Amino acid sequence: MTYELSETPEAEPGTIASDRPSHRLRWNKVPEVTAYFWIIKVLCTTVGETAADLLNEKAGLGLTGVSVLMSVLLAVVLVVQFRMTAYRAGVYWLAVALISVVGTLISDNLTDNMGVPLETTTTVFALLLAVVFVVWYRREQTLSIHSIDTTGREAFYWLAVLFTFALGTAAGDLVSERMDLGYWLAAVLFALAIGAVAVAHFALGLDVVWSFWIAYILTRPLGASIGDYLSQPTGDGGLGFGTVVTSALFLAVILGLVVYLAVTRKDVTQPQSAARQGS
Repeated sequence: MTYELSETPEAEPGTIASDRPSHRLRWNKVPEVTAYFWIIKVLCTTVGETAADLLNEKAGLGLTGVSVLMSVLLAVVLVVQFRMTAYRAGVYWLAVALISVVGTLISDNLTDNMGVPLETTTTVFALLLAVVFVVWYRREQTLSIHSIDTTGREAFYWLAVLFTFALGTAAGDLVSERMDLGYWLAAVLFALAIGAVAVAHFALGLDVVWSFWIAYILTRPLGASIGDYLSQPTGDGGLGFGTVVTSALFLAVILGLVVYLAVTRKDVTQPQSAARQGS
């Protein structure tokens, strides 16, 4: 199917005409936020945690070598993603899975290899994410994921996603270590935090964009806690399934859901829907 380009949009009030794109894609480059979105997102974060541990243990490359390898793979997939003219479930979710692994490895490298305290990495990643959001909003006047239809907006989106994974990893490890909750209780804590965000949005009117990004950050430590609970030895508070079984299981579920979405296109944002929700 061929996707056309829309006419050049008029410059929005308060923006500089030269900063606006010369054309805008008709189709959003990211999926509609549905139950499928959140399920796959949590599964990808779980895989990010277990796959990073698996590669570090089995590949024999060391934490730095694995980080370089996965970063190169992520760069290749992102090049393909940026070249797409519309959302493609397979490419998009492969990028999310890889960025989950890379975000985990960035945080682990700083903490394990360089000895940077978790308090410092959590603070730095939070500040970097805030900078991305500020610059993104100043240039585009929106942080909505319903209008990721230019190269600039897509670049901001993926940069934000990377820092949410790194921040979620560092903050999750910090909470787990400081509170010594164990994997299962940590997962319950982060699930309750996500539930609180949902209540704040639906009952108290918390802005939809901020609700989304807060929940997006919190799903990272939630998925990591679930992954650790399943994969770690029983003596360490886990179920002892191991990183191989846990990673394979979750990857299989992700693959099944992504194939289903690719066929049914249930998570594709239609042009008219994107136009209504773009602000």
